[in-house]
Amino acid sequence: MDPVAPSGITRALRIIALLEDSLLVGLLALMIMLAAAQILLRNVLGSSFGSSDQLLRILVLWVGLLGAVAASRDDKQINIDMLSRLLPVRARLGVRFVVDLFTAGVCILIAWHAGRFVHSEYVAGSVAFMNIPAWIAELILPLAFGLIALRYVLIFFSHLRRFLAGTPAP
Repeated sequence: MDPVAPSGITRALRIIALLEDSLLVGLLALMIMLAAAQILLRNVLGSSFGSSDQLLRILVLWVGLLGAVAASRDDKQINIDMLSRLLPVRARLGVRFVVDLFTAGVCILIAWHAGRFVHSEYVAGSVAFMNIPAWIAELILPLAFGLIALRYVLIFFSHLRRFLAGTPAP
């Protein structure tokens, strides 16, 4: 969280983070329980839940993308940072600005095309499993990348504010 942010914004960000974490933990718990039940049913009773494999695949997608959203919350995405460590502080900040905007731009592009994909699935009436429309299962794609893009735009402005205030780079 940005220590310079107003308390109302900080409170809203904490609530959003709590909701994200709760959804992530709930889906992960569901995924683990469903997988364990599948293993138990297959090995003990020789049967399984009808569409649990499809549901597990979708849960893996949702958990993975929600994890990426959570990682972007505190700018903890995976990155390769060899060159900027050798740069002076001002140049490092410049690189940081470019990286933040590039990340946001790529995520906006992915969110846009994922949204188009989800819309095409909606129009086509595709079914994921058990009469659940495929577009509902795939909705995480544009939502997650849109949230990550928004976060990196906000991170860019946070870095810019620190730069203008003369605070060293994080």
